[in-house]
Amino acid sequence: MERWVLLRKGGDFAAIGERFHISPRLACLIRNRNVIGEEAIHRYLNGSASQMNDGRLMKGMEAGARLLQKKIEEGRRIRIIGDYDIDGINATYILLEGIEGLGGKVDSDVPDRLTDGYGLNARLLEQAYEEGIDTIVTCDNGIAAEEEIAYGKSLGLTIIVTDHHEVPYEEGEEGRVYRLPPADAVIDPKQPECEYPFSGLCGAAVAYQLVLTLCEVMGREKEEFAYLLENAAIATVGDVMDLEDENRIIVKEGLRRLASTKNLGLRALIECTNLEKDRLRAYHIGFVLGPCMNASGRLDTAKRALALLRAKSKKEADRLAGDLKALNDSRKEMTEKAVAQAKELVETTRISEDKVLVIYLPECHESIAGIVAGRIRECYYRPVFVLTDAKEGVKGSGRSIEAYHMYDELNKCKGLLTKFGGHKMAAGLSLEKEKAEAFRRMLNENCALTQEDMTEKVVIDMELPFACVTEGFIRELSLLEPFGKGNTKPVFAARNVKIINGRILGKNRNVLKLKVRDAAGTTIDAMYFNHVEEFLKMLKDRFGKYEVDAMLDGRTSAITLALTYYPELNEYMGRVTLQIVITHYQ
Repeated sequence: MERWVLLRKGGDFAAIGERFHISPRLACLIRNRNVIGEEAIHRYLNGSASQMNDGRLMKGMEAGARLLQKKIEEGRRIRIIGDYDIDGINATYILLEGIEGLGGKVDSDVPDRLTDGYGLNARLLEQAYEEGIDTIVTCDNGIAAEEEIAYGKSLGLTIIVTDHHEVPYEEGEEGRVYRLPPADAVIDPKQPECEYPFSGLCGAAVAYQLVLTLCEVMGREKEEFAYLLENAAIATVGDVMDLEDENRIIVKEGLRRLASTKNLGLRALIECTNLEKDRLRAYHIGFVLGPCMNASGRLDTAKRALALLRAKSKKEADRLAGDLKALNDSRKEMTEKAVAQAKELVETTRISEDKVLVIYLPECHESIAGIVAGRIRECYYRPVFVLTDAKEGVKGSGRSIEAYHMYDELNKCKGLLTKFGGHKMAAGLSLEKEKAEAFRRMLNENCALTQEDMTEKVVIDMELPFACVTEGFIRELSLLEPFGKGNTKPVFAARNVKIINGRILGKNRNVLKLKVRDAAGTTIDAMYFNHVEEFLKMLKDRFGKYEVDAMLDGRTSAITLALTYYPELNEYMGRVTLQIVITHYQ
């Protein structure tokens, strides 16, 4: 089920267009993204790295940088402890490069997903202590490690936390009481009383700001480490941060730098996955490069992805890139199998009636639980937790919908959990196996989602006749990039669209190429990807087999639909043609 909603946000689009040398239509699209006022529009269209916020505004940043300066100057041994996902890997790399480049004695460790679990633990701290490490710097973890950090402090370790996750809290009589870990410095834009203007950074972006601040306190040029912005961009997209405000600048600037990256590992991975470095988009990070980097932490060790970023020769980089691609191909196969099992459980058991889906897949590799949860959420548009057997008890990963704050809801169930963390849209947890059913019940008993909340909303920017789809307009739309969560591709709609004819393409027969005509009589090519069988079944149910056969045989059909779409240029053999990509239909 879908609910189509047409945005109707007002503004003087002609004046905005004239002021910024864009079309009124593009001005309307920018307003639809809640970008209001000349300063915000200018930042949206022209924001550059020089307009990033001052990292020293972040609570704990100055203290953390001064402490690191002291440790570097004293020659103390520093260890970065990151996380095994794309954000943690890039954050670790950024801090390694920055501290090493500023003269620090630094190394790193990354927890093993299966044996260590997420974040700091006693083993990692004891190992650091025994190896003569003086200072631990966390990245993309640590904000919820109150007990572990207290233990590390008892060993005499100096600990600096850099993180971006929600600060743990307890509900008191006067509201929330936040529990910060007892580290020597805590840097997290989500902590209370932090004056940093933008709290939506990923862990790698927080790490990048720490490196820049450290440069300032040590009297070095920040431009020396500007190349690390490309890693912050990869992490921002890969960790599915909202592409707004400062994140938009990070990704836009990072993508520009990535096209000419000097990082041998990134160059090898781009080549290995057959991407064109001059045409990289946020999409390619999210769906090609990112999954390869994540696969190392899922099926092997994240240290392999970190080694790729640190590769010193093309031979080493090519080998590691090939390994990561092979791991990701294996991960895809495992995911498809687990998704099929999860769907079967939802369709055949009582959990189909639940508002919050808790799916127990004992044999699912725990590293892909989050991916499976995301795929199931897409199918049923409900919050989803996928639980699987772990070394001790059960581990789970959750993916949410807009109306459901996953971390807050987990906090209500914390009496059943041994460990949990995350944010609004995603979370991880551990619990004893015998408590899994009670966890499912409690989540659903607490759930206040309405049917409207669980009906996917398709937000349409504007109705757009096909005559308005011109090469100039399509090229102008690139000013809105990068696209992703928080800055989605514009959605255009057309009613009473007649499908003239069509044919199925692709070796897997998963592409439909159509010729369509709108109510004003303009004809254009249209593409529909992936769910072709489902689309054709709907057409047969509504219009009959004869009309669908006529369409596929190249004969004129009587099929008429309402469509949402995105326009693009099809460039083939030097010839450029206009086409639309159908995203939804009614």
